[in-house]
Amino acid sequence: MKKLFVTLLVLAALVAGAGVYWSKQPIVDPSGQVIAFTITPGAGVNGAAQQIAAAGVPVNPDLFALYARLSGEGARIKAGSYELKPGATPLRLLEQLVRGEFAQESLTIIEGWNFRQMRQAIADHKGLKHDTAALSNAELLAKLTTEFVVPEGLFFPDTYLFAKGASDMQIYRQAFILMSKRLNEAWSKRDLSLPYKTPYDALIMASIVEKETGQKSERGMVAGVFVNRLKTGMLLQTDPTVIYGMGERYQGVIRKSDLLTDTPYNTYTRKGMPPTPIALPGAASLAAAMNPDKTEALYFVARGDGTSHFSSNLSEHNQAVNKYQR
Repeated sequence: MKKLFVTLLVLAALVAGAGVYWSKQPIVDPSGQVIAFTITPGAGVNGAAQQIAAAGVPVNPDLFALYARLSGEGARIKAGSYELKPGATPLRLLEQLVRGEFAQESLTIIEGWNFRQMRQAIADHKGLKHDTAALSNAELLAKLTTEFVVPEGLFFPDTYLFAKGASDMQIYRQAFILMSKRLNEAWSKRDLSLPYKTPYDALIMASIVEKETGQKSERGMVAGVFVNRLKTGMLLQTDPTVIYGMGERYQGVIRKSDLLTDTPYNTYTRKGMPPTPIALPGAASLAAAMNPDKTEALYFVARGDGTSHFSSNLSEHNQAVNKYQR
């Protein structure tokens, strides 16, 4: 009996040793390609092993399922989309499944986009699950907040990482939360003499600054000009607000008739700022809106090289227009 027990121990050790050796051998050719696969919810260890093999991972599904059970990790395998890299071993594969190291996707929301462009980019991304496709803008926003009824400007432009197959709602939620955080941080550091009553007012200004210049170095001056106009009761007269108000009617050119056509966003016909932001402002524009440059300038005109000429009176401005525009 003692001899049989010893024999069984030796066999068990040999099996365990073989299992350890097998678990550390590459199952994907080190010079091969990344293999993508998905584990569906509720698959269990056997189902997961079968799905991995069916996706092209060269591993015996029965052997892998047995290995996962004997390791004590079989019940901790997480459903999701994965990528197995060249040179991966059964041990590494199991680690990925247990830790939930899902395949990563990314989506970049560009500074200056409007919300329609953001929605389109999210709708076009093939790595997302499109749970919001049937929702209107108002319905989508209602899932995030009850404070606002218009989504424009409420989402921070940035690059967002997510697991392949994640709900598109995750992107909206992340971008909304990040904008709220960045806006509140900037608001807490604002110049208290500014004519803004709420952080939302400052967000509107930041969106105008975002669309008025691509030069980060000039955003403080542009914000300073618009703040000066607000303080003196002048019309803002900024073309990007007119363009936003035109919607799909805008075809790349603003005519004099467009400047005279009244809309809630036409700052040539209405005093003050438009009712909502007109774009998604980035960090530089938020900072400029909260702490604009101290300047006496009331006007600016594009020089044609990406920079602007700033003027404190109409006469100087008209001269600059003649020089750079006419």
